[in-house]
Amino acid sequence: MCDTHNTHDTTPYKGLEHEGHDLEHKNWSRRSFLQALGIAGSGSMFLGSNLLTASAPSPLTASIANAETDNILILIRLSGGNDGLSTVIPIQQYDTYANARPNIYIPESKILKLTDDFGVPTYMSALEPLWGEGQFKAVHGVGYQNQSLSHFTGSDIYANTDLTTTGFSGLNTGWMGRHFENLYPDYLIHPPEAPAAIQIGSIANLVFQGEETNYAFVTNNIDQLEQIAQTGQFYDIEDAPFDDCMYGDQLRFLRGVANTTYEYSGLINEAYERGQNQVEYQNNGFARQLALLARLIKGNLGTKVYMISMGGFDTHGNQPLAHERLMSNLSIAVNNFYEDLSFTNQDENVLSMTFSEFGRRIFENGSLGTDHGKAAPTLFFGSGLSGSAFVGDHPSLDAPNGRGNLDYTMDFRDLYATVLAEWLCVPIPLVEQHLLDHPYAPVNLGFNCSGVDFPDIAMDNDPPTLPETPPSSDGMDPGQELESAIVHRPYYPSDRSPHIYLEMPFAAHVDIELFNILGQKVGTVFNEMMLEGSAEINIRERMRDSLSTGKYIYRIQAAGQKMSKSIMIM
Repeated sequence: MCDTHNTHDTTPYKGLEHEGHDLEHKNWSRRSFLQALGIAGSGSMFLGSNLLTASAPSPLTASIANAETDNILILIRLSGGNDGLSTVIPIQQYDTYANARPNIYIPESKILKLTDDFGVPTYMSALEPLWGEGQFKAVHGVGYQNQSLSHFTGSDIYANTDLTTTGFSGLNTGWMGRHFENLYPDYLIHPPEAPAAIQIGSIANLVFQGEETNYAFVTNNIDQLEQIAQTGQFYDIEDAPFDDCMYGDQLRFLRGVANTTYEYSGLINEAYERGQNQVEYQNNGFARQLALLARLIKGNLGTKVYMISMGGFDTHGNQPLAHERLMSNLSIAVNNFYEDLSFTNQDENVLSMTFSEFGRRIFENGSLGTDHGKAAPTLFFGSGLSGSAFVGDHPSLDAPNGRGNLDYTMDFRDLYATVLAEWLCVPIPLVEQHLLDHPYAPVNLGFNCSGVDFPDIAMDNDPPTLPETPPSSDGMDPGQELESAIVHRPYYPSDRSPHIYLEMPFAAHVDIELFNILGQKVGTVFNEMMLEGSAEINIRERMRDSLSTGKYIYRIQAAGQKMSKSIMIM
């Protein structure tokens, strides 16, 4: 709704929680206003006073695009400042962690231990199949020198990589914008056949901004992009907002121009119709974003970089419930996304990475939350990682700075550089240029396009130590259990093959079924008569080696009893 009494001040405004943020919100530019209305990046570009529209690609842009890799990058923005210590839990520093957060720490019983040193909350257990299949890496302690704790300055720095930023004085181009500016030097006259990038969530983000234009096809939200994908129409002209204010006619004009002159909406619709989702996603905003991206990728749209977002990470209060909901939704959706792409073998060419404007402090505050902090992990997903691991050095919790912040151990620009050079195959001199002359220091994430040798870096990918003898829940030998009870425990002999130890106090027909962590039946392990006594059942042997590495659940039915327990398949 327009304020006709204050027409001289058209700056959009957002309220924030702490001192200093009001000033940041008042610094929005005309570009940000157009983004707020869904215009910027929609396809029609202005150069001087001339309107330029999409047309066939020139030989120059076509030749550059053809030389590019087929790999696709998905940037996942966790807006608000994700709490790293609720995402990757340092088991080797657990006592210090729990003491710093007496009311919000995650109990050991609710930690999914992926290695002896690190785990994730059990509400992120949907990522365990990706870990088992070598498609999940977490990089510790990502940040930069003198990290800003401002939402907007921090977001700008992660977008423009300009560490000289103070307040609003930072560079007004983004690392991906500079990449596309080099890749498509005549973009304003001859844009590429498909959108160079697609971005969901447009407000004041510089990632794809270049000197002349924003290189992303931008929509405000998933509803808008779904409408485009389903109909090929970008805007509804009749229902434009601001009917009673000075922007109404301008907005309707700009939307009409975008609808009639820009071809990308139709291309997105065509790719959407060609592609199909082959798994069922949850009905939430983040899952819908990944479901739509999967369909566009499977429909061979040709876009190489996507950016999606999830808000709600500014957890000053009630963090345990909020973070569980957010990261559970993220984990399930990411797992579904890669399963969906695997049906067409396109999962091997899609890398996803998270980023957030900052982390959060070690110590809880007085509102069951945490305040703005510094270093936090970056999560990577995809088959191109060639193995799961925790990468780098986790910051020490024993010696935080005076405000309880973690020291960064990994410069975020080194991750950007690695993704550009080793995944998107951008020449290293250009990578350094796009990152404002930051020296190239690649991180071994499992992919290598340039052929450089990676420096040694700490990497933890060993699975947790597993027992080698049939265990008993109370420390007694199995024979000491009650005579009427069926004793069952997972165990792992020296070859680490998964077994079920079963002791029957009587003869009975035994049925053992195996389920994945989503509750879907994988198969039947055992369905036979078993005599009194003990037995060791080799799951892999029984399932004929058809199982992927990861966590499963077995269920035993015998003599009216039903029992179940989780088991790791190595």
